[in-house]
Amino acid sequence: MKRRLMACLVLGGMLIAPYSGMADDEQESKTSESPGILHKIIMYIPNRVLDVFDIVRLRVRVGPGFAVDARATKVASVFVGSYATAYVGLPGPRNRPLPKLPVGLESQNGVQASVVDATVTGGIGPDYGPAEIGVGVQALIIGVDVGVEPMEILDLLAGFFFIDLTKDDL
Repeated sequence: MKRRLMACLVLGGMLIAPYSGMADDEQESKTSESPGILHKIIMYIPNRVLDVFDIVRLRVRVGPGFAVDARATKVASVFVGSYATAYVGLPGPRNRPLPKLPVGLESQNGVQASVVDATVTGGIGPDYGPAEIGVGVQALIIGVDVGVEPMEILDLLAGFFFIDLTKDDL
């Protein structure tokens, strides 16, 4: 049974503000609760569709710049160049519950090799997955960014059994 606490903040004998809150043990259980089974059933099909889109990144970029990048996980990745573009296409892994739009603005400038990152990004960055394998090229005004995130394949398969490995289900 939930128990609500009512109290008043009193300073120097003067009533300052009422306080309403839950006991500490109730607050902990409230923050750790996951969505109910009904929510999971209703969102089952939308979450599986989003999981499929999370697997592949395939974007065309339009805007000035010259850059190249290759990645085979975050640790084995390299980027050199500069671009400021608009993109359209599959954005790749969401890395969060809300879906990403298939259009947006992005910029990246600098050099990055493995975990040493001296780049500056703007707009909605590429937001690569931790195990993503892919390449990107920006040549003058046109660019492309393609990749596959193997972890999202596992997330899709586990999702069929209501298991969310990447914690990105709605």
